[in-house]
Amino acid sequence: MARVSQEHLDARRRQILDGAARCFARDGFHATSMQDVLREVGLSAGAVYRYFSGKDDLIAAIAGEAVGAVREAFDRAARVSPPPTPDVLIGRVVRILFHDEANAARGLDRRAFAGLIVQVWSEALRSERLAATLDEAYTGLRQSWSGLVGLYRESGVLVTDVPDEHVARTLIAIAQGFITQVALFGDAGPEFLESGLRGLMSMNLQKAS
Repeated sequence: MARVSQEHLDARRRQILDGAARCFARDGFHATSMQDVLREVGLSAGAVYRYFSGKDDLIAAIAGEAVGAVREAFDRAARVSPPPTPDVLIGRVVRILFHDEANAARGLDRRAFAGLIVQVWSEALRSERLAATLDEAYTGLRQSWSGLVGLYRESGVLVTDVPDEHVARTLIAIAQGFITQVALFGDAGPEFLESGLRGLMSMNLQKAS
């Protein structure tokens, strides 16, 4: 019997994951059955179960990829010194995350991918396994972005005495909120986020007080 190459195995696993992601994005984790996934990918049950033991295993794999994609977007956006201003930084995060070519390869548009991420966050409320994955990613992200805020402070851009972690959490929350907006309404691109943040950053706080 001819040996199957690792490239073939990886491509088949990718095919299954992408097909399952389309099903989950379209119908949700719990309304999607394994039969739906089999029809989507055009493979036999045996071929799919060779890679995944069942739907929960598929959900965990896709959730892990979605969590990883969010963290990678944050990490890549912050890999520049000195760090850009928050409007540029957060805009860069969502542009990396919603890279249209990457999503097109999965068969997902921007709104569908955002919806998949929101589903993952929701699923973490019932799955201890996924909650642990999400907590680990968020803790690492919060720590790395607290360091980034520290660079703002060192350069003199940030003069407030608010703790670095509080600022980092807020920056992360802005991106998370934007992802949720895209999932629910699908009517905004990164440029809305960037210009909105620039507007907030231009406020004259002396007049406000």
